[in-house]
Amino acid sequence: MSYKKLFIAALTLCVCASSCSQGESSEVSKTESSQAETSEIPSEPATEELIPPSPAEATDPNTITFDDEDFSFAHAQTADKDSAQGTLEITEIQGNKMLRFTDDGTAPLDEKVQKIQFDAAKMLSPENMAKVRSIEFDAYADATADKFVNDNNENVKAPGWIGGGGGANVSGDKWYDFSEWSGGEYNFDMSGAVHVKFKFLLAKSGQCWDETMTEATFMVMRWGAKNEGNFYIDNIVFYDEDGNSLPIEISDGNNAEVSEDTSDISENSEDTGNSDIDELIGQAEEQISQYESQAQEAIEEATELINELQ
Repeated sequence: MSYKKLFIAALTLCVCASSCSQGESSEVSKTESSQAETSEIPSEPATEELIPPSPAEATDPNTITFDDEDFSFAHAQTADKDSAQGTLEITEIQGNKMLRFTDDGTAPLDEKVQKIQFDAAKMLSPENMAKVRSIEFDAYADATADKFVNDNNENVKAPGWIGGGGGANVSGDKWYDFSEWSGGEYNFDMSGAVHVKFKFLLAKSGQCWDETMTEATFMVMRWGAKNEGNFYIDNIVFYDEDGNSLPIEISDGNNAEVSEDTSDISENSEDTGNSDIDELIGQAEEQISQYESQAQEAIEEATELINELQ
């Protein structure tokens, strides 16, 4: 074979190989382009499942958890003009017991203030009561109607914004205001815990409790309710100036002791009164006996005189 024919054959082979290579490259390019276009198609957004909030667990050993269902140291304050009307009771939420202000729904939403008053004199010893510099607890709210309107203009059975304030009576018969607190729940009928901290910031000037106080009350208030519902308190802890929790000593309070002493005095007074009455009756009976004796003597003398005259 001549060199010319060999050159033509080799050239032909190169052209064929090049053509095949370009074909394969084109097919790969088409495949990659198709995959890219497919990946650019937007997928449906994943729907996040909302989980109802759980109650907060007590972490300090000196905590009032209401697990024993005792709330003898608390009452619903309903006497004020702006007070909501309701009663206190213990309820269980997801296995956790807490104190509930059960609102009777008679006060309008824009006016009612749900108030719970506690007496620290019935919760602490006098010595520890004077050491209190802060009070912490968990507050909750629920919804019993669907009157809350969310950002989408939908009626939802949720409390919405939750907030309020508080205060305490302090030594010198003064009222001390604590800072306000707030939280919220916009998806479920029961909120999670709003952790509240009340502090006696002016304790160094004497605006706190002292050992002589027979009542050391503090009030927790919830105002601005966005829906009909109830108010809850749980996990109350008292702290001293070093941040140490103070032991809880539930009692009837100093007033109960005074009442007990008073009842003893009353019983003694009753006994004394009965003794005086018995003595007076004895004296009267003695006098009557004397009068009867004198009358009998007079009758006998008159009889003798009549007999002599006859």
